[in-house]
Order: sequence, then C-alpha cells, then structure tokens
Amino acid sequence: MAKFEFPPSILSRPVWGRLEARSGKSHLMIADAEGAEAILDIATPELMENTHIIYIPKGANHADKLRALAPAQFYEGPSYDASVQRIRRVLSGAHMGLQVYLTGTESLMGQAMRETSTAGIPHSAVQTEHRGSVARRMQCVHCKGITEDVELDPFVCSHCGLNLFVRDHYSRRHAAYQGVCVDAEDHGNIPEPKGIYE
Repeated sequence: MAKFEFPPSILSRPVWGRLEARSGKSHLMIADAEGAEAILDIATPELMENTHIIYIPKGANHADKLRALAPAQFYEGPSYDASVQRIRRVLSGAHMGLQVYLTGTESLMGQAMRETSTAGIPHSAVQTEHRGSVARRMQCVHCKGITEDVELDPFVCSHCGLNLFVRDHYSRRHAAYQGVCVDAEDHGNIPEPKGIYE
C-alpha cells in the first residue's frame, strides 16, 4: 500500500516518520491493519530473534505473514482496547535499550505513544510510520467523548450527537484530534460532509 502524504498543518499535529531497523537488546513492534507491511519491510531474521510483535488486524489479513517472520513473541489482538493490557505489561517489564516500533493508523500510534510515554520509554527509542486508513480518532470538546475512525468533516459525535468540525488540533494526552461544534452560532447551518483530506 502506498504511503499517504499528509498535507502541511499546525504544530500540534503529529508528524509520522518511517521505520528503520535499529540495534538493541529487545524490540517491541505494535501494528494494526496495513501497519504490518511496514514491519515486513524492515524484518530480518536477526531482528526478529529479539522482537515481540503485537498485531491488531482490523480486517486486514497479514497475521500469517508476521508469524512467518518467526518473532520471539507474537500476539494477535481483536482490538486496541483488548490489547492494551498486554502492551502495558510488556512496557512495564522492559529493560533499558528497548526499541519500540509503532505503525498503522494514527489512532493506534497515538494511543501506543501515550503508553510508551507513561512507561518512561524515551522518545528517541520510539519510531512511527503511518500505513493504511487516514481516519481519525476524534474527541468532542463539548462532551469529551471519543469517536473512532472519523473519515468525514463535519461528523456527528457518537456520544452527544453534535455536528463537529474536524480540526488538526491534536491532544497527545487523549491521543485524539479535537472536534468543535460546527453550528454553535447558527444552529442547523451544517456544511455538506466531505472527506477529511478532500
């Protein structure tokens, strides 16, 4: 899958890089959906000897390819929420020199970055690469509810039902972009929805 080139934006918006194999005693690779392709691109037998892969398919079909890499440990989870306890356990037991690779959707990378930060993993030990969907994890600034996989702007908050404008303002604490009521001053005047990057 081709990499999506995000347009220039404001400073709070995350900038995703490109994974590269690094030296280290241990490696943790967390991916969802097409993020598996980034792992496949950098995998070597030597790297996999000390690698723990946590993969969340989200409808993609790369688990068998990742297993075939013969990582030291492999876990396939049904969702991020179902996998977060394992991520926390691996991070809490990590030794100095752990290298972390996050790849896939912005939602996965943002949430996993929050976990690495909480666990005290240095920022320099964490790499990211976006692959796959450009849908956003959005937080309603009015009700504080989180709506996953937002692809349209404006969108309807899944918690309070307000029509929200998709903003580039990003909260690392919530690992979510911020959505603001689009018709607060002119109730009912809602623009026609379009794709976020159209």
